[in-house]
Amino acid sequence: MSKVNARQDLLKRMNNYKMLYVMLLPAIVFLTIFNYIPMYGASIAFKDFSITKGILGSPWVGFDHFTKLFQTDKFWQVFRNTIEINLLRLVFGFPAPVILAILLNEIRNKYFKRSIQTIIYLPHFISWVTIAGIMFSLLSNDGLFNQIIALFGGESVNFLTSNFMFRPILIISGIWKEVGWGTIIFLAALSGINPDLYEAATVDGANRFKQIIYITLPGLLPIISILLILNFGSMMNGGFDQVFNLYNTMVYESGDVIDTYVYRIGLTQGKYSVATAIGLFLNIINFALLIIVNYASKKMSGQGIY
Repeated sequence: MSKVNARQDLLKRMNNYKMLYVMLLPAIVFLTIFNYIPMYGASIAFKDFSITKGILGSPWVGFDHFTKLFQTDKFWQVFRNTIEINLLRLVFGFPAPVILAILLNEIRNKYFKRSIQTIIYLPHFISWVTIAGIMFSLLSNDGLFNQIIALFGGESVNFLTSNFMFRPILIISGIWKEVGWGTIIFLAALSGINPDLYEAATVDGANRFKQIIYITLPGLLPIISILLILNFGSMMNGGFDQVFNLYNTMVYESGDVIDTYVYRIGLTQGKYSVATAIGLFLNIINFALLIIVNYASKKMSGQGIY
């Protein structure tokens, strides 16, 4: 097909589906204004940005901010913290909604099942500010947990100022808040599995556990692969809301992540160029991880985003 014919064919198809393109227009305008135009602001990572001079008037400094950043011990500390915390979230948090969705799928009483679903969905709608208040009430020196410890003759534990305890608190509170909401997509995938497969497995003598292993999990594999890829693609995102509301200066060693570090040096110290340089560097890492994990997933299971 010649270029002229291809162009005419494209225009014809666009004319046939013009109302769909009109419906798509608001989304395109939104993405252009709030996602693509602001990309120009990333150029301040290569400038000595001054608010009075603006982006255009600020002088270029090239990779100076990146060089200074990579020579800073604090940056590598928060970089390491971010990776370690996200790996813990991946190991303990990612399987949690899969397991819970499978358990919910095994419940036969639909009223009981719906009640459980509603209860476990609720924490998702509670803000981290509120959850932080609950955690402080439970884990502070005179909180509920320490009162129980004192009741049995033990000494109070400084949960919120302990570098050893802070990460488990992050992981457990994150799972509690999001595990219910995360089951939605897996329950939807489970509803698409052909019931005849379970009937045939029952006839062949397979118990419920074997049905889960050989039917349920393979049926969930495509969506698990896609979500795992997306999780790796955001590996460098530290979960600002959760960490910012729970951490304090005593746990910077184990809990300070890149998002909170950028907040401090960018907004509180006014080092906008350095903060932008960090964000640009991390986005490049996230993009590279997304490509690598997607490629690996397609090679191993045939499942990928693209």
